Amino acid sequence: MCLEKRVSYRRLRNEFGLDDETIEDVRHELIVKRLAVDEGGQGLAFVGAALFEASIAPPPALAPIGAPVPVAPAAAPEAERRQLTVMFCDLVGSTALSTGMDPEDLRDVIASFQSRCSAAIRRYDGFVAKYMGDGILVYFGYPRAHEDEAERSVRAGLDIVDAMTELNAAISRPSGVELTVRIGIATGPVIVGDQIGEGTASETAVVGETPNLAARLQALAQPNQILVSAATRAMLGDHFDLEDLGAYELKGFAEPVPAWRVLLARDVESRFAATRAGSSAPLVGRQEEMGLLLRAWDGSSHGRGQVVLIQGEAGVGKSRLVEGLRASITSGWRSAVLRFTRRAHFIRSSNI
Repeated sequence: MCLEKRVSYRRLRNEFGLDDETIEDVRHELIVKRLAVDEGGQGLAFVGAALFEASIAPPPALAPIGAPVPVAPAAAPEAERRQLTVMFCDLVGSTALSTGMDPEDLRDVIASFQSRCSAAIRRYDGFVAKYMGDGILVYFGYPRAHEDEAERSVRAGLDIVDAMTELNAAISRPSGVELTVRIGIATGPVIVGDQIGEGTASETAVVGETPNLAARLQALAQPNQILVSAATRAMLGDHFDLEDLGAYELKGFAEPVPAWRVLLARDVESRFAATRAGSSAPLVGRQEEMGLLLRAWDGSSHGRGQVVLIQGEAGVGKSRLVEGLRASITSGWRSAVLRFTRRAHFIRSSNI
């Protein structure tokens, strides 16, 4: 497996007897540690394959007694330019709570807060970059990228706000003290991948304006509010109800910075429709793919069942292709459409 530099999830199940939960844990650990990348949901490719091969290589010859032992330098991670959505979460009320609690009890409260936040972040495939006391720095778009990072970050933020009610009910606290959270989210180009610090203090650094803006928005937010930047708001489409708060003078920014407050998530028909509201751009350069889909549809309409998998990198136009098929089908045909959101329990059926 190591020499092949990749392994399929099917092989992990069949040959090693791993269940889906264990495979997911392995996948998460290898990706977070930057040892492997997911290959379209089919398996893992070891980007750090040299580390794996070294573990099975024959041992080197023993050096003479007293001779210096050479140490191979660690390979420095390669930084890269990315579009990243950065989230800052900060627990509000912990200072007031600390005045009436034993430090060990306060530590348990903060640990419980971090655990609830991490669960919401993992649910949307975010990456916890750093715990900062009662604050959390999160990346959406690194190390694994999706085409809807902004939406994922806001949904995670809403889940974190909802979790505060559960947290307050679970802890003993002085009268009048209620824990809340402030969240700032910003999107933009950054340089990510440099490792700073040593040992347990090591972290993946992000260089650019985006993390600074997310931190400023978090400081600007009121308790249990989520504020997003202009770039993030542009990527959210009609997925959420948002309140335009105007522009603010923020430290470190030459011009006033606009901010939006997230109110609630909307019940939209599809992510594609929500993010492209009002757009009716024609489908261009997909004649071959559209022809295949239409032939499959024709076979299905004549009793020959068809299954077509549309697979590709984020943003290449998979959803647009499906919308094009729906627009091309003769209106006389009736067909059920099932849409699955990231919340697996929610399914909608409608007619084309």
